[in-house]
Amino acid sequence: MTTPQPFMTRRSFLKSSALAGGGLMISFSWLSAFTPADQENEPAPSGKWVEVNGYVKITPDNVIKILNPNPEFGQNVMTSLPMIIAEELDADWQKIVVEMGPHDSVKLGPQFTGGSNSVRMYWKPLREAGAAARQMLREAAAQAWGVPVAEVTTKAGMLYHGNSGKSGTYGSFASQAATRSVPKGVKLKEAKDFTVVSRSKKNVEGRKIVSGKPLFGLDYQQPGMLIAMVEHPPAFGLKLKSFDAAEALRMPGITDVFRQKLYEEGFEQGGFDTRTFNELLVVVGKTTWEVMQARKKLKVQWEPAGDTTDTMGGRGQKREVLVPGELESTDTQLQKMREYTAKPAQQLRKDGDPETAFKNAAQVIERTYNAPFLAHNCMEPMNFFAHVTAEKAVLVGPLQAPGWTEPTLAKVLNLPADKIDIQMTRMGGGFGRRAYGHYLTEAALISKKVKAPVKLVYTREDDMTYGIYRPLYTATYRAALDANKNLIAFHVKGGGIPEHPIHANRFPAGAVDNYLAEGWQIPSNITIGAFRAPRSNFNAAAEQSFLDELAEAMDKDPIEFRLELLKRAKEHPVGKNNEYDADRYAEVLKLVRDKSGWNQAENRKYSRGVAAYFCHNSYAAHVVDMVMRDGQPYVERVFSAIDCGIVINPDAAVNMVQGAVVDGIGNAFYGGLTLKNGAVEQTNFYNYRLIRMHEAPKKIDVHFVQNGIDPTGLGEPPFPPVFGAVANALYKAAGKRFYQQPFGPQLNNPTAI
Repeated sequence: MTTPQPFMTRRSFLKSSALAGGGLMISFSWLSAFTPADQENEPAPSGKWVEVNGYVKITPDNVIKILNPNPEFGQNVMTSLPMIIAEELDADWQKIVVEMGPHDSVKLGPQFTGGSNSVRMYWKPLREAGAAARQMLREAAAQAWGVPVAEVTTKAGMLYHGNSGKSGTYGSFASQAATRSVPKGVKLKEAKDFTVVSRSKKNVEGRKIVSGKPLFGLDYQQPGMLIAMVEHPPAFGLKLKSFDAAEALRMPGITDVFRQKLYEEGFEQGGFDTRTFNELLVVVGKTTWEVMQARKKLKVQWEPAGDTTDTMGGRGQKREVLVPGELESTDTQLQKMREYTAKPAQQLRKDGDPETAFKNAAQVIERTYNAPFLAHNCMEPMNFFAHVTAEKAVLVGPLQAPGWTEPTLAKVLNLPADKIDIQMTRMGGGFGRRAYGHYLTEAALISKKVKAPVKLVYTREDDMTYGIYRPLYTATYRAALDANKNLIAFHVKGGGIPEHPIHANRFPAGAVDNYLAEGWQIPSNITIGAFRAPRSNFNAAAEQSFLDELAEAMDKDPIEFRLELLKRAKEHPVGKNNEYDADRYAEVLKLVRDKSGWNQAENRKYSRGVAAYFCHNSYAAHVVDMVMRDGQPYVERVFSAIDCGIVINPDAAVNMVQGAVVDGIGNAFYGGLTLKNGAVEQTNFYNYRLIRMHEAPKKIDVHFVQNGIDPTGLGEPPFPPVFGAVANALYKAAGKRFYQQPFGPQLNNPTAI
């Protein structure tokens, strides 16, 4: 398996989008319409692979090239998406070459990595592309051999005619196949016949990753490239007033210092144009070290930003959003949230008569859960290369949403979209952070200003203090029980800064006769954004903790209690718009119960916690086994059950779940970001605690439900229930409930927030 150089220009793509060098290129359209490859007389460069966007290319020596359309940040789509094409193509996986494609929304659609949608969205189009290519090869062979196409079979990149004994490679028929019309509606394989999908394949970039090859944005180099860094205000609610760069400009290697505005007044922002500070101070020089040292010599004055107004667009709407200018602190934010909790909130869903049920209840259980801001902390800080001229813009780097960033670039650079070439490198982590392309736009504007190729680089401190965090959340849960300890009403009221976390139509909605969900939010200048399973990562933690406490009050086993509710939701559902499938939800609970030996005597030495959750079209359940080690709780084992439909690459899927589990444990115990007078108090890993190697579980045992349905999603669903499972195990280990994340600081300091 090889992976050639992952960069190309739009011009080279256009030239290569045709039959070249005797090979076959098969295109697929995002909207499922297949179109024949355009013919060009200019052949592909000899001895060099030419990237093809949305195409399969088969060379005469039977090597097949598959272009990966979606950005890669560790979820392994560079392997899994090409596997889907290879399956229907009936190709020899050992002769597949995989390349990362550039951005092209016409050929590849949104190319958005997020929402656990990569495999789910591409499952059908990629299968159709592979099946169409295989059919064209069969037709070409049938014509050459003078036999019915129905008699031509394929296997591992070879064509066969059993009656005559004739055979040939795909490569030997590639040129003939390329002249044929691309068929539609070709029958796809049944899952039982898969030979590539659902078989573990090694990461196609694994060797390059472990050997330190230049795959990431920070690795990217160009002759004459300058380095840029930004100095942003030290606190949310401040803006640049004035600066003196005389001393910085005298430093070695420094070429320029200037102020740069990101969006002009009245700029209509799209959904992913989020940015914290609109005006930045930029330092440009020859090397990263020189720029870092010069930045320390800047003399800058900041002033209150005051209330500002952002113009927001998207989905055919335009609205003005007031951004408060105060210098916020965590203690005052928490006080505001307590006040809002006591106020009326927006009703999100109501079934039955919950008010009367609570009034007549024999027992009411009420608990409030809180969680802090979280920083994404991608191991590779934000960076992007840009070379902008009057004629075009070339941008290279790590980005989750090129399709949503390109229109913004076109507006701020005043260039048509076809003059903007975005090339995607492998990302050193994302978790939602790289969906917000402000750093790409900053790089482009800096390059335009200095009239040179520039790579913008954030330090860890820049990244952690810039914003776009997981919001600050709270939720109060109430349950009403009758005299026989039956659940008769359920109420959740959640809020946050600056958004609420509540998913009103998810479990246990639909399982309780009297149900109420409410939400509220407080405006803030602390910018927030998608964080692995947005909102769900808190909602699951609070909900699953509360359900455990409720089960205990009702004298029920926590798994059996959840299964009883799901049985009710299936057999006698309450209300409308219940988002989840009760059968699939119950199945992961049963699977994790059985695989973990939930009630077996030999496991009683562990403090066991369970949680399950539905989000992003998939279901996940975990059993956490906790012990006390050196006086501190330690998660020694985890059992995980996942229903994400057909699993494309089992080993990679297991790794993804294991990563989610470790990430969840770390954030549950240690993750937290606080503010004082608008300034972030945690600026690097020395004071923003992450989980350490020796704190990771010794064993994470992952199991998948085998139901044969089309793939749903995997990147995000395993993450949210980890928090609840840890909280429920911690209760048994420590002998008390914990309602405030992170849990770690409270273990030795009960008064810690």
